[in-house]
Amino acid sequence: MKKIFPLFALLVNSAWVFAQLTCSTAVTLTSGTITAPSVTGDPPATACTLSAPGSKGLWYKYVATENKTVKVFTSSAGQNVDTRMIVFTGNCTTLNCFTANDDFSGTFSQVTFNAVAGTTYYIVFDNKYSSLGFNITLSEVAVVPDRLSFVAQPVAATGTFNNCVVDMNGDYLDDIVSVVSATQIVISYQQPGGGFTNTSYTVPTTTVTPSWSIAAGDYDNNGYNDLVYGSSSGIAFLKANSTGTAYTSDRKTQSFLVQRTNFVDINNDGKLDAFICDDNAPNRYYLNDGTNMNHNQGGLGDFPSGGNYGSIWIDYDNDGDMDLFIAKCSGGGSGPGGNINELHRNNGNGTFTNVAAAANMANPTQTWSAAWGDFNNDGWMDAVVGINSTSNGLSKVMKNNGDGTFTDKSVGSGYDTNNLLSREYVAHDFDNDGFLDVLGAGNTIMFGNGDFTFTPNATAYNLSYYDRPIGDLNNDGFLDIQNGTNIMMNAGNTNKWLKVTLKGTQSNRNGIGARVEIYGAWGKQIRDIQSGTGFGNMSTLNAHFGIGQATAITKVVVKWPSGLVDVINNVTPNTTLNVIEGSFLDTKDIQIAQETFTVYPNPTHDIINFTSKKDFTPQDAKVFDMNGRMVLQTKIENNSISVKQLNTGNYLLIVVDKNGKTYSQKITKK
Repeated sequence: MKKIFPLFALLVNSAWVFAQLTCSTAVTLTSGTITAPSVTGDPPATACTLSAPGSKGLWYKYVATENKTVKVFTSSAGQNVDTRMIVFTGNCTTLNCFTANDDFSGTFSQVTFNAVAGTTYYIVFDNKYSSLGFNITLSEVAVVPDRLSFVAQPVAATGTFNNCVVDMNGDYLDDIVSVVSATQIVISYQQPGGGFTNTSYTVPTTTVTPSWSIAAGDYDNNGYNDLVYGSSSGIAFLKANSTGTAYTSDRKTQSFLVQRTNFVDINNDGKLDAFICDDNAPNRYYLNDGTNMNHNQGGLGDFPSGGNYGSIWIDYDNDGDMDLFIAKCSGGGSGPGGNINELHRNNGNGTFTNVAAAANMANPTQTWSAAWGDFNNDGWMDAVVGINSTSNGLSKVMKNNGDGTFTDKSVGSGYDTNNLLSREYVAHDFDNDGFLDVLGAGNTIMFGNGDFTFTPNATAYNLSYYDRPIGDLNNDGFLDIQNGTNIMMNAGNTNKWLKVTLKGTQSNRNGIGARVEIYGAWGKQIRDIQSGTGFGNMSTLNAHFGIGQATAITKVVVKWPSGLVDVINNVTPNTTLNVIEGSFLDTKDIQIAQETFTVYPNPTHDIINFTSKKDFTPQDAKVFDMNGRMVLQTKIENNSISVKQLNTGNYLLIVVDKNGKTYSQKITKK
């Protein structure tokens, strides 16, 4: 028997090895770790998203008996083996690509997917790089129930590009913009009583479409939002007339490959400019002189071969002006300026400094966008930097420390086991529980738990990675997702909400660049008003908050780009709050000038002088009357300004220093 047993074991092992050579004899994997033999079987016909398959294959299968999240990964079995993994569904006659991975960690491969009960998944390893054996580990986690559901509703009017949801007629209800062609758009106007009314517009002389991105903003402040198209050959502005009944085109002559577009006040002069990511050269931006949008290049992402993809404007350092994060996809590999993300701090004087390295945000992640938001409700903007390739690792969850630096919280976040890819990552509170969620890879929502951990929705909806702008498309307080020819209507729940809409008077009309804060039993939540988030879509300009089961909102604070601060107390949940700049004027959240400088004489007939008590260099001054209307804007020269032209009365003086800090002081003109 001692001589027979080894022979018996060899025969059994040989049969087991043989059983892995073809799809039809694939061995079933269950939870645990096994050691695989050499790769000597039939190769898969395709490696799906990977390069062409090797000449041999090793076949396994996983049969889902219930809905579970499954992770399969390889590791060394006594040698350093370079593995590739391809997963199929279907049957051995017709195999369908499901997912694939190469070099998840070092030379090893890993996939994570939501397995559906009753489905067989064929897991194949090829010998593209090695035929040696290796370890295979499979783990299962029961899928949690859906936290939210959506119901598909067809959109009556659709075009070639369906990636813009924003208010287009000044009623603060989100509308749908469908671009049919270079010279035609259809706007589905949301009606106060529900439903949409479609209007088609011809836009003469436009020669480009938003084939890469679109952004919206009222850059001439006439009450109707304008658009900017980003294409493979440059940009065009679509400008609404004074009644919102027609559009004209300003096709810019510069020819370049556009990625993300944004409307934002780059130079803090109160007028919306346009920022444009250039894929092949330093970025472009168009400064608004009140009449024209004037082309500039350089100073914000200057790597010669570009690689600039997702430009996201946020106030990460809470100094009252918008800073710029650039998601990088290419442009020289992992060297300086290549796949190294950039964070440009707004210096408050029209200049920016790339502080990504010092802030720990210079991640070498091949990304097209990042979801920025306050994920733990501490009053500071955090980020989920999403992957569109696994070549540099997985998505990063970055916590804003409030001191100019960020800490990587990816481990245990849920993104450390998610290798799915997407162009689009955006942060919204879809279930209104008071914590921001992320719509990103895998056609699902990663629900934020308020502690930098995220739970995926069990159901993955078949959402396009491109056409999925977000807004409240039935005015029920829950955010919906347009997806091509459908609206994924949010079915909602019992959680409460608040929508805040803005009308700028001294700032731009939409309040783009404003910070909205709400306070209650949860503490504090914040939103920055942004034009153009994610990679290519344009989503609502209304600030949306979920507050869970809270019954009161003690205070809403709006910090405008102009420096004005409106404070509204005791706001009712489940309502829309319309805020006109200066209507609820409050100066408590602006630093007190007397602690830093004094002005004299006050009252004055003409000149206001500044005397510094600290290291203070005043640069810009704005003067507002008591109705919140700006009546004077000027540079501060020789520590003084003239107010001679003002009428007799009391005014609020807003001063910005060389560091971008804002101060207020009441003055009186005799």
